Amino acid sequence: MTVLIVTGTSTDVGKTVVTAALAAAARAAGRSVAVCKPAQTGVLPGEPGDLAEVRRLGGVTRTLELARYPDPLAPDTAARRCGSPLLTLAETAAGVESLADADLTLVEGAGGLLVRMGDFTLLDLAQKMNAPVLVVAAAGLGTLNHSELTTRALAAAGVRCAGLVVGSWPVAPDLASICNRDDLPAVTGVDLVGSIPEGAGRWAPERFAESAPGWFAPAWSQRYLTV
Repeated sequence: MTVLIVTGTSTDVGKTVVTAALAAAARAAGRSVAVCKPAQTGVLPGEPGDLAEVRRLGGVTRTLELARYPDPLAPDTAARRCGSPLLTLAETAAGVESLADADLTLVEGAGGLLVRMGDFTLLDLAQKMNAPVLVVAAAGLGTLNHSELTTRALAAAGVRCAGLVVGSWPVAPDLASICNRDDLPAVTGVDLVGSIPEGAGRWAPERFAESAPGWFAPAWSQRYLTV
């Protein structure tokens, strides 16, 4: 089973669109893809969540959501507020393993790497599953600090970082964004392996799927998405 975990340096950095782009790129290479979102917050029962966007943009038909909480909070806090049991590391790992017949299973976290998902963090899940973690970062001011903190936490835990992706590259990048494109690999020691155009999540699915393979470095895609 090939598992790639997608985390962010914070919330709202573009994890869902990146996950959809990864799925679209892998599917374009002929691989079957499944996507797991362990915990979805801020969405009521019956409402479309992040996996609906992954299905729409990435063309994935096999998805798994393990828990859903109505308040837009960290999953463990949201679970306690609505009286739901906390999601566990064991049941989450079992859920991911249930998708093992797919060529590639993507796991999208909630918020950043150390957000409590239940009795665990995404870092704990990566350790348990021996899976690499792709870090989605912002383009502008603050991203160097957030990205280095995240990649240092991965390194300290002995978890392989699969690379950095800018979740939304501006149509008109400012000076900070332009400088960060060079500085991110320098300060983190991790390659910048892709960037998603600003607003790509609003594109028609056909345009998104056709463009997605070009958003990632070819050598990286060959290693993680096509083999």
